[in-house]
Amino acid sequence: MKKIAIVEDETAIRENYIEMLSAQGYQVSGYENRTQAEIAFKEALPDLAIVDIGLGHEIDGGFLLCQTLRSLSKTLPIIFLTARDSEIDTVCGLRMGADDYLTKDISLAHLAARIGALFRRMEALEQPADANALIIRGQLTLDTQRMQVLWQQQLVDLTVTEFWMLHSLAQRPGHVKSRNELMSDAKIYVDDSTITSHVKRIRKKFIALDSQFDCIDTVYGMGYRWEQPTC
Repeated sequence: MKKIAIVEDETAIRENYIEMLSAQGYQVSGYENRTQAEIAFKEALPDLAIVDIGLGHEIDGGFLLCQTLRSLSKTLPIIFLTARDSEIDTVCGLRMGADDYLTKDISLAHLAARIGALFRRMEALEQPADANALIIRGQLTLDTQRMQVLWQQQLVDLTVTEFWMLHSLAQRPGHVKSRNELMSDAKIYVDDSTITSHVKRIRKKFIALDSQFDCIDTVYGMGYRWEQPTC
C-alpha cells in the first residue's frame, strides 16, 4: 500500500484529504506543521508528500519543508497544494524540486488523478529502458516509458504536465500546436495563460542546462512548435 503524507495546518482540510485518499486505498498520515513533519520524515519517508506552503506561523514553511525533503530524497514525489496561486510562488515551488503545484480549488477527483499520474511516473522510472519508447530529436531524448527527458544527455526535471506538453510538441517538429491541443495532450483543463506559464517553465528548465536553448518557438496567435532544424 502506497504511503502518502499530508502537511496542512488547517485541521478540517487535512482530515478531508486524509479521508478521501484513504478511501482510494492509500495509507495516509497527516501533519499540522513543519516540525512534526520533519521529525516523522527523518524516521521514514512516505511514497509521496502533499505540502501546503503556509504552515501555522511560518509563511513559507512548506518551501522549507520541500528543501528538507529534497535533501533526504531526490526522487520522492512532492506536490504543493496551496491557496497561493501567483506565478512567483508556482515557479519557486517547482524550482525547489516539487513535482507538481496545485491550488486548493482543485477537485478531489482531479487531485487523485494527479497523484495517480505521479505514482505511474515513478513506477515507469523503475522499469528498464525500452528503445521503442524513445523519441529522439537532435539533442533531445524523450523516454515515454520512463517519462524522462534528456537534453544534451542531461536530465531535464519536468513535471508530469510539462512532460506531456513537450511530448506533444516534439512528436511533430515544425508543426504548430495550439494551446487547446497542448491542453488536450497533457490532459489538463486550464486557461490559456496557464498553458503559457507551463511553456515558460519548460523553456526555463532547458535554458538552465543550456543558455543557447531556443527550440520552442512561439507562433503568435496560433500556439507553439518544436523547431527541429536547429535542434
